[in-house]
Amino acid sequence: MDTPKITVSAKINAPLEKVWDGYTNPSHIVNWNFADPSWHCPTAENDMKIGGTYKARMEAKDGSFGFDFIAIYTDIKEGKGFTYGFDGRTVEVQFNDLGNQTEVIVRFDPETENPVEMQRDGWQAILNNFKKYTETL
Repeated sequence: MDTPKITVSAKINAPLEKVWDGYTNPSHIVNWNFADPSWHCPTAENDMKIGGTYKARMEAKDGSFGFDFIAIYTDIKEGKGFTYGFDGRTVEVQFNDLGNQTEVIVRFDPETENPVEMQRDGWQAILNNFKKYTETL
C-alpha cells in the first residue's frame, strides 16, 4: 500500500510574483530554508528547468551536522508550481494567487526513518520561515 503524501501549506501576505521569487531565487532561499533557528542554509543553487538541479546546503550553526538537499525538476509551470524528485521521493509545490495573498501548498512523499508527524512539522516550520521572511521583504 502506498503511503499518502504529507501536505503543508501557508498563506503569505504578498503577491504571487514576490512569493515565487522568494521561493525559487537562491539569494532568498538561504534566508529561510531551515526548520529551526539553530540551523541555517549557507548555500543554495537553483537551475530551474526540467532536468535542472536544485541544491541547498543545510547545517547546524554549531557545525555538528549538515547535509546537502539535492533534487531534480520533473515539471515546472511558471508562477503556478513545480515538481521535483529526490531519493526516490516526489515533491509538488503549488502557488495559488489570492490577490494580495499567495497560498503555497507543498505535498511530498514521506521517508521511512522518521514519524510522519515529525516530517510534517519540519516541513511546515520551513514553510513558516519562508512566510515570515517573504512578508518582511
